[in-house]
Amino acid sequence: MAHRPPAIFLADALGLDFLNSVATPVDTPVDWIDDGDGFVAWLEQARLVPADTLETLRAQAMPGELDNVAAQARGLREWFRGFVRVRKGRALTSKDLHELEPLNRLLERDEGFGRIVARDDESAGGLELRMMRRWRSPEALLLPIGEALAKLVCEEDFSHVKACEGPACTLMFADHTRGHARRWCSMAICGNRAKQAAHRHRLKAQQ
Repeated sequence: MAHRPPAIFLADALGLDFLNSVATPVDTPVDWIDDGDGFVAWLEQARLVPADTLETLRAQAMPGELDNVAAQARGLREWFRGFVRVRKGRALTSKDLHELEPLNRLLERDEGFGRIVARDDESAGGLELRMMRRWRSPEALLLPIGEALAKLVCEEDFSHVKACEGPACTLMFADHTRGHARRWCSMAICGNRAKQAAHRHRLKAQQ
């Protein structure tokens, strides 16, 4: 497996973090899900799938099976990127629903069920109903991603979905700041680069 830096989670929406699973953090493009091992590692970092489930599916997978699922995930990612790019900056309406049929077909494959379990925090009460999922094959790893994309579409105001203004940046985010004035994926990355570029421009103009 190629060495990858830690995945990027700065979009304030997990569905957009999935789109950001391919990016250019410094100078070299990185695709965190370019193979099966990378896909499993990204899911673990995103906390979308329990670590023990990932280990079980990795151990049971046939040769090349996880690579194939990673390829499906990349296809899903690029399809959804096209959907978001066209619609970011405006609220979604029922007219957008027909474009989401591929996502609905993925969601139809889910085998979710409820289970009564003990609460992690017993001070809040003894029991709770928790939604679970049957992980019958490595392809089931696409289901929590589909759920994250569906939540983005249904719960996020697309008027506040933005692309970073960094000239070479491909990252997207949901702007939850007061006044919705966020411009950069991160002040530590593109924000500082923009400040430095503006400073150089001012110095050049003074010469």
